[in-house]
Amino acid sequence: MQARPKLKLELTPVDKTVEIIGWITIVVVWVMTMANFQNLPDIIPSHYNISGKADGFGGKITILFLPLISTIFYIGMTIINRFPHVFNYPTAITNENVLKQYTNATRLIRYLKLIMVTIFGLLTYKTIQHANEPSQGPGYWFLPIAILLITTPMVYLAAKSLKKNNAKRTKDV
Repeated sequence: MQARPKLKLELTPVDKTVEIIGWITIVVVWVMTMANFQNLPDIIPSHYNISGKADGFGGKITILFLPLISTIFYIGMTIINRFPHVFNYPTAITNENVLKQYTNATRLIRYLKLIMVTIFGLLTYKTIQHANEPSQGPGYWFLPIAILLITTPMVYLAAKSLKKNNAKRTKDV
């Protein structure tokens, strides 16, 4: 395998905004969790089935797993995002396309981080809400929307990446 160039990418204002919103979301989820922790009953929902109804229960300490997992995920993905040269790409990385490919890949990771933290935040909110006043939990709509939110940027940026590569091939012919 050919060694890929290592670039330090400059963040655009949009990239910086997404990063800031992600960190703010993590803080909000932790504050919401800690502010509600004492008022939670001893047993709370800890798992939801595909239709969004609680089907697993645990001690109130389990509410801390959602913000903890999302924080670990966010930090881990932030670290990984510093090394776009090790990612898998749908096209060959060349000197001509390296900047655009790395930018698309790191932007995708950035969007996915924000989406995942938001999803975990909504799950935390719905769990707190359900624990305090039994409701349906996240509801049947939650899983399809979460899947759509995760796959949309992946499909869009993969198509964008392939389109640039195909345009270059067409131009070279």
